[in-house]
This record gives sequence, structure tokens and C-alpha cells, in this order.
Amino acid sequence: MAGILTCLWKYRNYIVIVLTPLLLLPLPLISPTSEAKCGYVIILMALYWCTECIPLAVTALLPVILFPMMGVMESNEVCIQYLKDSNMLFIGGLLVAIAVEHWNLHRRIALQVLLIVGVKPSLLMIGFMGTTAFLSMWISNTASTAMMLPIANAVLQQLCDTEANAEEREFNMSAANNGLDNQAFEMGDAKMSKELQSKENTINLDADKDSIISSLEAQQRRLKTEQKYTKLTKGMSLSVCYAASIGGTATLTGTTPNVIMKGQIDELFPDNGGVINFASWFGFSFPNMVLMLALSWLWLQFMFLGFNLKSTFGCGTKKEGDREAFQVIKDEYKKLGRMNFAEGCVLTIFTLLVVLWFTREPGFIPGWATVLFNKEKTYVTDGTVAILMSALFFCIPSKLPRCCGRSEDGASSEAPVALLNWDIVHEKMPWNILLLLGGGFALAHGSEKSGLSLWLGESLIPLQSIPPFAISFLLCLLVAMFTECSSNTATTTLFLPILASMATAIKIHPLYVMFPCTISASLAFMLPVATPPNAIAFSYGNLKVLDMAKAGFILNILGVITINIAINTWGVAMFNLNEFPSWANVTKTP
Repeated sequence: MAGILTCLWKYRNYIVIVLTPLLLLPLPLISPTSEAKCGYVIILMALYWCTECIPLAVTALLPVILFPMMGVMESNEVCIQYLKDSNMLFIGGLLVAIAVEHWNLHRRIALQVLLIVGVKPSLLMIGFMGTTAFLSMWISNTASTAMMLPIANAVLQQLCDTEANAEEREFNMSAANNGLDNQAFEMGDAKMSKELQSKENTINLDADKDSIISSLEAQQRRLKTEQKYTKLTKGMSLSVCYAASIGGTATLTGTTPNVIMKGQIDELFPDNGGVINFASWFGFSFPNMVLMLALSWLWLQFMFLGFNLKSTFGCGTKKEGDREAFQVIKDEYKKLGRMNFAEGCVLTIFTLLVVLWFTREPGFIPGWATVLFNKEKTYVTDGTVAILMSALFFCIPSKLPRCCGRSEDGASSEAPVALLNWDIVHEKMPWNILLLLGGGFALAHGSEKSGLSLWLGESLIPLQSIPPFAISFLLCLLVAMFTECSSNTATTTLFLPILASMATAIKIHPLYVMFPCTISASLAFMLPVATPPNAIAFSYGNLKVLDMAKAGFILNILGVITINIAINTWGVAMFNLNEFPSWANVTKTP
């Protein structure tokens, strides 16, 4: 029996691939409607995504096969969903992130911030969390975590070694002083040498005993110091991976669920007037990110450092250890050398991109895109700007051109390479995410086209009697728990069309539930497998699953509370969430 179970477990993916569509087949056979056929595809994809029996990106391609074959949509209509404006925005953002990583600009920024913050335990945690969150706003959460954790471990190891060595030296000096006192005592009492000689053996034994005790005390001191820094290393590792996930929520291109939400809003509500753009997303999410980051720091401070301000903020601590740990960061920064021409160009393009995003359609005044291009229709979007600026990386040389330059052997030097080339992009671009985005848009369009969205909305009308804030809070909890065992991309893709249908049916603003649930999909704090930053931290920080679960559970609750406070305060003011918008009053029939 055990052998059969072992064999089934080995082949579990193949079993799920074959049995799942067969077990779900009665749904479209018994009810051969467009809604049932679309529901069959969605349920099948949800189970494949949750079990990961085949790669997520391959599952995302199933609508290309199933929708045309089941008569839900034509193939041309399905395939066009896989490369929309939101995908272009995501590609542009990724190209900028690849350029920043390729020229090590993110490492320079991180080390410079840490040199400013210093190496006191609490300040160090703030520094690492703030830096990681800032980097995650622009580059991938995984890359920012993978870069920051080795720096954190090196600094903490140096602090641990320095403090342990300092305590050992103090103990040895104290022992030496005691030895001198004993020697003086013996010299002053030379007249009693006759009596002392008779007890010589006893004294020697006592001396040996004292030496052993002293050695044990020194070992205990060092062990205590190492245990303290082991606990601190756990806290620092968790702080970095959590900050990466939190930081990614602050910008529209910070993490995949954010782009999915923009795409779903534009797909399901085409007349929304660009309610979600880079500036509006940042205006809502950045204060929420700062609040979540502060609460996360307080909780991790309580768990791993306590609230002893004297020890954690460095008041009255030894300065030597701080200097040596600070030197570690300084040495790492010196290895980077001076900022070169390529780094300066990447920083300039990056800054210009952010400025153009913010000023394209700021909301309170007409943006440059409105004045120059979008007078009648929305011709220029955030995706247009992202592709324009990222294309410059392939056009600008990485070194200042020198027409008369010579190589070391005296021959004329070659023209410098561009800031980016396609080989680097091909290696680092997560192409699977683009297919996941497209799969989500295809599902949303299929739900709308088949009438499944309308059916779901009518089924959820009884929820109208529940207060909207309670609906939002419960849905955020559900999404936050679901994303612990499923990718945040798959979670957002599955939930958002359902939430949009529910909001339309019960006449609440779609953003009131879609926005907080999208951010909640990034609150994967409890399990190492929940998100790549968690897995990286788990491998670095000597962590146990229980450590991450205890810290992450409270942070999940705090995150959901924070998001709901945000959506009910400045979110209401920004997006006028108390009124049901006219653009959401969409009723389509298949």
C-alpha cells in the first residue's frame, strides 16, 4: 500500500492534469451555455494554478485553446488579449529595472542609504527596510531581496564578531588585573611563606579551578552574544523580505498584481477615463506602504529586539563594534568606485521616466499628455511613456564616445556598447509573467463576453445588505490567506473579475473592493513558499517555518487593517468611492 501511495505521489502532477478536466466535464455537458463553458475554463485554470501541475504560464495559454473550441470567443479575439497596453507598461518597467540592475545602480543607492543611517540595531533595521522597499518600487521584489540580504548578513556578522571579541578582551584584562592583585598580596606576605608552602598544592588546585571557571564564563559570554545576533539575523532577514513585498505595492509597476488590476479595470470598464494611472496609484498606495512599513518595523522590533531603546538604538553601547561594522558597508561602497557615465545615464533616464509618469495626468491640473496629445482621445498612456524611455537604453552608448580613442595595443578603439542589449534583456526578462498577464485579461474578457460576469453579479445581489466596509475587510482577509498558497498573480487574476461583477451588482464603487484586494494579494508573509523573497530569506536567516508564520500572521492582519483604513479615508477622497460611478454601470449580454 505504501508503495502505491509513493508512486501516486510521484506522478501526482500527471494525475491532476488528466483527471481535473474529466471530473469537471459534466458542467458544460449538463448546462451547455456560454456561461457554463466559461466557468469550466476558469475553474480548470484555477485548479491548475493552485496545484502548479504545469507551469503557470502554460496554464495562462489555455484560453487560446479552450475558448475557441468551446465556442466562447473567436481565436483572434482571444489572442489579442495577450498583448495590451498594460503589458507594454509592464515591459517598459521591467526594461528599466533590468538596466538599473545591470549597471549596479540599485546597489549604490542601497549602500549610500545605509552609510547615512548607520549600524545601530533598530536604525539598521529601519535602513534595510526603507532601502529594500524603495528599490522594490522600481525593480523586482526578488532582485531587491537577493541584493540586500548578503549585505545585512555581512554587517551583522561583523557586529557579532566585534562585540564578542571586545567582551573577551575585557574579561581577559579583568582576569589579568586579579592575577596582579593576587601576586602583590603574596609578595606582601612573604613572612608567612612557611605556612603557605604547606598549602601549595591546595592553592594550585584552586588556581586551576578558577582558570576553568573563567574559561567557561568567557565561552558563555560569547555564546550569549552569538545567540543575540542569531535572533537579530532572523529579524533582519524577515524585515528585508517583508519590506520587498510591501514596497512593491507603492507603484503601478512595482509588482504584477498592480498591473493586472489596471488591465482588468480597463478591460471590464472601458469608459473609466483612466481612473488608474501611475500618479493616482502612487497617491493612494505610497502613504499606505509607509504606514504598513512602520507597523511592520514596530512588530519585528518587538519580536526580535524588544523595546530597550538604550540597546537597540545604540545609546551607551560600545563604539568599536559600530565602527568596524560601518567599515564593512564603507568598503562595499568603495568597491563600486565613482559613478561612471553608464550609471549616470541610467539614473537620468529612470528619473525622467518617473517625472513623466507623474506629470502625464496628475489629476488636479491638465498633464503634458492632455495638452499635447490627448485632446480628443487617450492616445498617450503610461505604457507609451515606459516604452519610449526604455527604448533609449538601446540607443545611448555606455561610455562617452571618443573618435580618436586608442586601445592598449595602439589600434583604434571600437565604438562602446549600448546601455542594454537584447541578450541581457532576453536573459533577465520574466517572459512567463507577460503570458500570465495575458491569460488574466483573456479570462476577464471571456467572462464578460459569455455573460458569466452578469450571472455572477446577479447571484451576489444578496450581499447588498452587508455594509461595504465589512465586505471589503472580509474579502481582503480571504485574498491574503489565499495568496499564501497560490501565486499573487494567479490570485489577482482569479479574484478581480468576480469582485468587479459583485461591485456592479450591489452598486458599490468597483475600486472600493478591487484596490484593497489587489494590495492584499501582496501580503504573502507567512510561508517560505508564498513568494520568492520569503524563500530567499528562509535560506539566509536560519529561519524556521514557525518563525515566519508567527511574524507573518500578525503582519497579514495589520496589513489588511491598514489597507482598509486607507481605502475608507484618503481613498474615498481621491476616487470618490462613496458614489457608484457612471462608467461602472455596464450591462452586457452575450
